Amino acid sequence: MNVVASAFLPDRELAGDDLALVQRVRAFAAAQLAPHARRIDEEGEFRRASVRELGEAGILGGPIGPSHGGGAWTPLHVALANEELGAVCGNTRGFVAVQTGLVAQCLERFGDDAQRAEWLPKLCRGEVIGCFALTEEDAGSDVASLACRAHADGSGYRLSGRKIWITNGGVADVAIVFATIDPALGREGITAFLVPTDRPGLERTRMPGRELGHRGSDHATLAFADFAAQASEVLGGVGRGFAVAMGGLNAGRLSVAAGAVGIHRAALQAALEFTASRRQFGKPLVRFQMVQERLADSTTELHAARQLVWRCARLRAAGQETALDLAMAKVCATEAASRAADVAVQLHGGRGYTSAFPAERLLRDAAALRIYEGTSMIQKTIIARGLTST
Repeated sequence: MNVVASAFLPDRELAGDDLALVQRVRAFAAAQLAPHARRIDEEGEFRRASVRELGEAGILGGPIGPSHGGGAWTPLHVALANEELGAVCGNTRGFVAVQTGLVAQCLERFGDDAQRAEWLPKLCRGEVIGCFALTEEDAGSDVASLACRAHADGSGYRLSGRKIWITNGGVADVAIVFATIDPALGREGITAFLVPTDRPGLERTRMPGRELGHRGSDHATLAFADFAAQASEVLGGVGRGFAVAMGGLNAGRLSVAAGAVGIHRAALQAALEFTASRRQFGKPLVRFQMVQERLADSTTELHAARQLVWRCARLRAAGQETALDLAMAKVCATEAASRAADVAVQLHGGRGYTSAFPAERLLRDAAALRIYEGTSMIQKTIIARGLTST
């Protein structure tokens, strides 16, 4: 039976540079990521060689300006690339979102000339790895409640506190660390610091337990104890850390939403190919009405989610994006991807319950995207608040 998986691809809606970028990233993902995706998930391995390969392919520097070694991608290019990466390896897509969105783009926007010159070219080439040290035990969705302290010390600061669930944290060479100069100031006291990680006063340990998904990513706890940060390493200004954090999260949310579209697409393709080849009661599963209904619903949701992501990217390029636009794209894409991956597992039957087929990995990876860079519940709160001025 002929399988028309191309119905899930974005290609026929693209042309010129957009289409060329998609095809280039897709070819890279097939050649460099696909051979390792299952193994790094099963072994829990962070594959350092991928960092170099991503840098050489121009993917890590894609959104960054040419003056710092980047490719000056448009927001749509960022979305297109993250869909292609997400369709093949959620671990790599997650790494790219942190390296380019949370760290490099945040540095490009809020850093000073010296900070950008020192770190951006290296981040773009994959010579150094970055992390975004924001989340704490009691500061996740409520960023303003973080407890990590920055005590003034002569011409600099001393950082003390503990960060958890920091992607790339255990392997990062440079970190954007968020701390408060005074808890009584709330968000007005939050300050971001751009610091190398090889100084005394930082202990890094792997997060306990085994992750549900993204098992090939590096997730770490960072414990700062009297860690020295220079005044020149403040990013975006003293007391401006909340704006820096929101800027980084907004960049990351578009990548997460686009990556979810990629997972959705991969789950649909896996489900279609399996149901077209698997026969029961004398005919392929894909010929059964209830199977067709689930494939049809997932396909429709895929295209709807992709269009919301593209809409958000185009609004961002025009300087018209709002928090509501971004929240709609993220919650729609991540929730739809989770449903599509669940359908894929069900349509695989018992085979969907084993790592010999990709469906179960896609389901596990999709679950994380409903949490990263703001949970689905937080996104719905943002949407609801955006409907009223009160």
